[in-house]
Amino acid sequence: MTRDTPRDDSDEETPTDDPAARPATDGGSDVAAGADEVALDPWGSSTVSDYRKLFDEFGIESFDELLPEVPSPHYLMRRGVIFGHRDYRPVARALREGEDAAVLSGFMPTGDPHIGHKLVFDEIIWHQERGADAYGLIADLEAHSARGLSWDEIDEHARDYLLSLLALGFDPEEGELYRQSTNREVQDLAFELGSKARFAEFEGIYGFDGETSVSHMQSVVTQMADILYPQLDEPKPTVIPVGPDQDPHMRLARDVAARMRYFKVTEAYASFEANAAERDHLAAAYAALRDGEDDSPVRCAAAADWIEAEMAADAAHDSVVDKLRAAGKEPLRPRVRFLDRNATPEAFDALIEAIPGEKRRYEEHIDAFDMDRADAEDLAREVEVDHGGFGFMAPSSIYHRFMTGLTGGKMSSSVPASHISLLDDPEDGYDKVKSATTGGRETAEKQRELGGEADDCPVYELYAYLLAGDDDEFATEVYEECVGGERLCGGCKEQAAELMREFLEDHQEKREEMEAVLDDLDIDLDTDRRGVAGDGH
Repeated sequence: MTRDTPRDDSDEETPTDDPAARPATDGGSDVAAGADEVALDPWGSSTVSDYRKLFDEFGIESFDELLPEVPSPHYLMRRGVIFGHRDYRPVARALREGEDAAVLSGFMPTGDPHIGHKLVFDEIIWHQERGADAYGLIADLEAHSARGLSWDEIDEHARDYLLSLLALGFDPEEGELYRQSTNREVQDLAFELGSKARFAEFEGIYGFDGETSVSHMQSVVTQMADILYPQLDEPKPTVIPVGPDQDPHMRLARDVAARMRYFKVTEAYASFEANAAERDHLAAAYAALRDGEDDSPVRCAAAADWIEAEMAADAAHDSVVDKLRAAGKEPLRPRVRFLDRNATPEAFDALIEAIPGEKRRYEEHIDAFDMDRADAEDLAREVEVDHGGFGFMAPSSIYHRFMTGLTGGKMSSSVPASHISLLDDPEDGYDKVKSATTGGRETAEKQRELGGEADDCPVYELYAYLLAGDDDEFATEVYEECVGGERLCGGCKEQAAELMREFLEDHQEKREEMEAVLDDLDIDLDTDRRGVAGDGH
């Protein structure tokens, strides 16, 4: 594949770096009254009333802080529609520096593709345009086992999803499209990954129980294989664009990817094992005791004394002191530790040979004293791949907000009036927008006096998520005119309805052009599979 080196705009002033200066897209404050819990269910009807809770409860990071590091960020990133990420920095760095990266997302063909799916289509295409290897997949095994669709229904919807992805700009010559059920490499990888997944995890993460079908559980492992599939040829930073309801899959995929590795690399200070909190105590003690002209080694017993005297008691305090006391006069020295997870004896010996400088071998780990953590990670992965391992990098993810339904509440494929299908007749799309709920006041007079409530308006979301395209100035203009009372709902909906009609007309013309392209691709869209559809239990 050819690769263009993208322009690095990370040092340029970005007018949308300040979230307060950006038109809101989801209800302004992100807070809904009574939203006490956030439940993320990949197969349910998840909604998120307070996106900030995802940062605290699930470890999702705010995308705002990362935005300056992203080259030429997509408008969904600039406007805060993409609100969070999990470990996206390696991908952003690869895009900036023209290095290998990948993007993948899947689509469960349970109905027509709609404007909510377009968010993911756009995210895949944006990454592909910046040099990432791009993958789009049809999650047909999941649709059959978890949603109970027949294979005939799946075939019909699969074609529609792929045509819209192609029509929006996905380049099939520079990317890959596939179905889970026909990709043998994915299924073989799923089998291997299944050896590192346990039913107890499925119970805890997904609520599976004795009534859950084996096929449903198998579809989860297949999704883990999909997520890691771009790294089969070689490890590379990989991002999966998803809605927050799919985060359980990402957490499990990252865990399983780590378990497949030959080696785990950590930082250490002594021969004993320590968790992250304990290592923080050890680092503080080492830094304090080395602060001076005395070149004599820091002993573990002295570090225990210092921690007891200087550091406040917490969960790690007593445990790390006990470990230091047991180590006694052993020197406390920073080192990088290679832990043996799944390494073959040949790989373990090769790693020992490859580690530069001073090193010490133990039964199940190796300590290196002249390497930093990043170099150690690279070396461990290189040795693993050279000796038949996968060397997976932990997959990254970015998360976009759910679109509000045109009738208010959640956008749902089962409620036609709540969403606009990419297959809708353009006139029907026009009519749906004209009939949509708005954030307007009771009367035009109040609207002019108080301004509209764009933060709670499904029609404004259409501008921010789709209709304004890459034109931030236009999106901001619509928002400010609304909240300033200059823009009334009738004219605003008329403008949005006309733009939606134009978008659907253009998109469907491009879909027709892509029919021949799709037919030429090596994708079986008329399967002869037989079976009884599952029900997700």
